[in-house]
Amino acid sequence: RVAGPDPAQARARVHAAPGPRWFDPDSPIGRVHGDASMFVGGIRALLLQSLHPRAMAAVAAHSGYRGDPWGRLQRTATFLATTTFGPAEDAARAVAIVRAVHARVSGTTSQGEPYEASDPHLVRWVHLAEVDSFLLAHQRLGARPLSDEECDEYVAQVAVVGHALGAAPLPTTLAGLHEALGAYRPELRGTTEAREAAAFLLRTPPLPAPARPVYGL
Repeated sequence: RVAGPDPAQARARVHAAPGPRWFDPDSPIGRVHGDASMFVGGIRALLLQSLHPRAMAAVAAHSGYRGDPWGRLQRTATFLATTTFGPAEDAARAVAIVRAVHARVSGTTSQGEPYEASDPHLVRWVHLAEVDSFLLAHQRLGARPLSDEECDEYVAQVAVVGHALGAAPLPTTLAGLHEALGAYRPELRGTTEAREAAAFLLRTPPLPAPARPVYGL
């Protein structure tokens, strides 16, 4: 469901295609993004990201996460796989597509605050929340947790992708990541949209009944 209707073809397109890559697949970013703990990190990232009212308003109004949750997940997973493991040309194309989409997304929150998805400050928030969540999940649940030095390397590697997406400035160490996240705290609050997203993710996920207890855990 995450890889799309033909996982074998998707895997071949990303991993078997010739050409240079942005990253070594055995480096920290490859280890983190190739681990099943990413599923847990992804849910945590969505919940954390929802606490920024302007970022959440953009998601609620434009992402279609409730109407097509599996499609949204497949697009996100494909982007992560392509930028982490795919040929550099494909990674650059994936970034260009996301930036083009962001350029068309704008609006006003329910509190009357204007937002633009291409705003570097909002792109930076989404990036920081993802990086922190992916790394935290990996360190707690991943098969091969990173050393302190490798954690710093991971933060620096994902900053390459974040900068390409328009986020700036970005930290390149774990300590810098925590400091950058903390600086957003005055901007964060619960909103109706955030609570609706949390309820969808935690109470009514698009899963068959037998899978929900495991998902809940």
